[in-house]
Amino acid sequence: MGETVVVTDAWGWLTTGAHWTGEEGIGQRLAEHVYVSGAALLIAAALALPLGLWLGHLGRGGALAVNVSNVGRAIPVFAVLALFMVSPLRNAGYVPTVVALVLFAIPPLLTNAYVGMREVDRAAVRAARGMGMTGGQLFRQVELPLARPVVMTGVRSAAVQVVATATVAAMVGQGGLGRIITAGFATYDTARVVAGAVLVALLALLVEGVLVGVDRLIGRRAGPKRAGPKRAGPKRAEPRRARPIKS
Repeated sequence: MGETVVVTDAWGWLTTGAHWTGEEGIGQRLAEHVYVSGAALLIAAALALPLGLWLGHLGRGGALAVNVSNVGRAIPVFAVLALFMVSPLRNAGYVPTVVALVLFAIPPLLTNAYVGMREVDRAAVRAARGMGMTGGQLFRQVELPLARPVVMTGVRSAAVQVVATATVAAMVGQGGLGRIITAGFATYDTARVVAGAVLVALLALLVEGVLVGVDRLIGRRAGPKRAGPKRAGPKRAEPRRARPIKS
């Protein structure tokens, strides 16, 4: 019964129109959360993806990718954010939060980009080279399309983790949906705490769904390009076709 009452109260809190407006409303907090999470993810992707893809293309730097990933996972985001808030960055708006989340998002992006490139079928790579593809063409038309599923898995993982972790910004007085949760704790309002947690979970699920859709869209558009290296198979198999002539 107690759980049912909490869920009912949380639903009532979420469906109250007054809670969606104003500077402390859900709309404002949601916009702040999306802004911080999106900025952190874009910056982390701009830093980690090119490096991971390049190292994977060269076949070098595996130890660097793994070590950076391990170190990044060991960094407590809240501790980093707390340190930033006692530094000169404390007056730089959302910069401390974004930087802390960037450090948190880089490991899955870098690792998956590298692993995705290294797991590309070597036979497809050799066939593409045999067709006379340059290094750039091989990267764009063969390796990158084939590595896309693993790379996008890293992007989705980083995005969901960033959205969920961005709630810690409220612990140092920053904005986002975490402010709803901390305000609920401060006033012993369990319904508000649960409502805030539900909003964060729904946003993470929405981001996951959008990225899955983007991945599928890219996959459909990249399909014809991936077919290129596969057409190299019949060329290498031509001696088999010549058998009837020899007989």
